Amino acid sequence: MKPPRLIAIGRLKSGPEAALFAHYNARLRPPFLVTELPEARGSAAETRRREGAALLAALPEAVLLVAMDLGGAAPGSEELAALAARWEATGRPLCFAIGGAEGLDPAVLARAEHRLSLGPLTWPHFLVRGLLAEQWYRVQAIRSGHPYHRAWRPG
Repeated sequence: MKPPRLIAIGRLKSGPEAALFAHYNARLRPPFLVTELPEARGSAAETRRREGAALLAALPEAVLLVAMDLGGAAPGSEELAALAARWEATGRPLCFAIGGAEGLDPAVLARAEHRLSLGPLTWPHFLVRGLLAEQWYRVQAIRSGHPYHRAWRPG
């Protein structure tokens, strides 16, 4: 399996968000390959446009792009594991995109083949990395039958 890519706006500095991401990314087999892009300046629309252009330019060829977006689908962990199996079955490299504080530009959302939300709550973009890494670890646990994910627990 090819390592999934994670292209994100902003440089994750030392702190709890970086520690959370590092903890779960170290457990992933294979871990995310991370590309960090600089945050843009300007109005909200201009910031989104500039960051979006940088994200699109950084995409490897022929990737299946999943945009982390508040307006996307918010599957449960088992549903995400099923989506992961479908994405893997395409044989294409997988890439997640996380925008900056202003979110993702419409051009990135248009390029994405899937929009994924971590639920209706708004999360800081730096925290999204750790939450995504934990859920991807959970996906791997579900798919391998590892007991990390406790499906029997009430929702």
